[in-house]
Amino acid sequence: MEYIAGRITLSPDLCNGKPTIRGLRITVKTILEFISAGESVKEILYQYPDLEEADIEACLKFAI
Repeated sequence: MEYIAGRITLSPDLCNGKPTIRGLRITVKTILEFISAGESVKEILYQYPDLEEADIEACLKFAI
């Protein structure tokens, strides 16, 4: 398992190798889709209580 910026996980055994957040089976793509749909960070954190604000920031940085 490889970590990028301490938050994004890459593993061929997890979510078909898609980038996930700290190995939680929550993909970076999922979070980016919520953000692009207009969800606020607060709403995302409510829906995914295991996430931290820094996880969402890492997703945004990963996308750039």
